[in-house]
Amino acid sequence: MDLSVVIIAIPMYFTLMAIELVYESITNRKTYRLNDAITNISTGTLQQLSGTFLHVLKVGLYLLMYEYVAFIHLEQTWATFALAFLAWDFCYYWEHRLAHEVNLFWGGHSVHHQSEDYNLSVALRQSSTAFIWGIPIFLPMAMIGIHPNHFLIAGGLNLLYQFWIHTEHIKKMPKWFEALMNTPSHHRVHHGRDPKYLDKNYAGVFIIWDRMFGTFKEEEETPNYGVTKPLKSWNPVYANFAHYIDLAGQVGQARNFKDGLRILFKPPGWKPAYLGGADIPPEVPATYHKYDVKTTLQLNLYIFVQFLLALGLYALFFFKSGDMLGSIKGAYAIWIVLTTLMFGFLFELNKIWLAALEIIRLLSIPVGIVSLGIFPDWAFWASMVFSAGSIACFLFLFIKTASPDDPSLEHV
Repeated sequence: MDLSVVIIAIPMYFTLMAIELVYESITNRKTYRLNDAITNISTGTLQQLSGTFLHVLKVGLYLLMYEYVAFIHLEQTWATFALAFLAWDFCYYWEHRLAHEVNLFWGGHSVHHQSEDYNLSVALRQSSTAFIWGIPIFLPMAMIGIHPNHFLIAGGLNLLYQFWIHTEHIKKMPKWFEALMNTPSHHRVHHGRDPKYLDKNYAGVFIIWDRMFGTFKEEEETPNYGVTKPLKSWNPVYANFAHYIDLAGQVGQARNFKDGLRILFKPPGWKPAYLGGADIPPEVPATYHKYDVKTTLQLNLYIFVQFLLALGLYALFFFKSGDMLGSIKGAYAIWIVLTTLMFGFLFELNKIWLAALEIIRLLSIPVGIVSLGIFPDWAFWASMVFSAGSIACFLFLFIKTASPDDPSLEHV
């Protein structure tokens, strides 16, 4: 998605998530878990972070195709924009379908499916590598002369549309709408890991593509969400590479180059017979429990406060990164990665060196405030007070949780 479109949409995203949470508190139906939601948003943050450095590749390739390969250059009119919007959605269908049907490509897209919950935060759970495999699918739009501006705006609007369909609280839309458009009901099917729901409903905006190409499935009962091999981690960096790690192991076991290629480009789960053959996705047992790690209310509150502050600093980076010096931009990016990692580590409570990393992360906040040079003096002192207070709270919680007498360690 064009970065500027995402930045503009950030307030809308969080406003809608807040509305969903308020609605859940009224109806007493819970679809959010703090650890899962923060991990979802963290993976989306990493995707946008990588985009600030690599987005130029996607746009640059499109521009090159448009300038030197296009058969014609279409004028920018409402009619050609409508064509661009339809063409982008058609290309998205095939890019999305290939991401499910080619094992290597699934390594990128699987990130979006790893959550075992289904709520608006899942829409933000995006991969930092999926764009690599998807770029070629959209280049025909350049060849038929669709202007780069229309390409970027159509893509941004397409993905904005897909945000609202990640909810369990909208059961069905009117029949005519369900027949033409992608809806929460259709997309819940797509996120299901029940065998009958796998690899269905690839549409972005128009469900007609699935109806045309035989990949449509009506929602029957509420799906079990997630991937057939659950991630079992709150680490957003690992989430981006988990499938690639598994894939590398399988390729390494292949007896010849041809089988290695087949493992990469056959559907996910395919393996030669001597490695056990293709995996058959099992039914989800009724006794299955979602991955979780029990943490104290105090630690969850600490993580939530730190997360809210981090959101503000993430937004600052995405708004201002174009004006930053390369060294400051790189250091800021490292801090963002470390922060997303820390939230995952804290939820899992399984690293003895957590204390040192978290203290380094907190002390770097006032350093960063000074380095940016855009804040008044009081902001530095306020960040110093915040960091010192956070360190004190964290050490208290860490020592308490690390105590062998603490019953909360039962699930650690």
